[in-house]
Amino acid sequence: MGCINKICIRALPAANNTQKGNEVISIARTLYVGNLPWSTQAEDLERAFAEYGEVVSSRIITDRQTGRSRGFGFVEVKDEDAEAMISALNGAEMAGRVITVNEARARTENNPRW
Repeated sequence: MGCINKICIRALPAANNTQKGNEVISIARTLYVGNLPWSTQAEDLERAFAEYGEVVSSRIITDRQTGRSRGFGFVEVKDEDAEAMISALNGAEMAGRVITVNEARARTENNPRW
């Protein structure tokens, strides 16, 4: 997998091809999801976003020392579904909290790794 300008290219198994080893290239975008309830799991994110398009992966960011959720995560989605997901879910309520959804930004020197 390689990423250029926040667009990632990942080889995925072809959904309609039964031959082993055949792959298609799918372009994915990573979305930031903030203000998540502490109890949110990666599967919860995946279910919520899957209603609006194809989810490639999801993850919740946790504190390295305690293992507790830091209240945000990332969802990798098919490029063509990203804008619809942002529009539908930014400002939506999840378990009593209003979540923030936007395109993830690359880390910079001013934005260190969490």
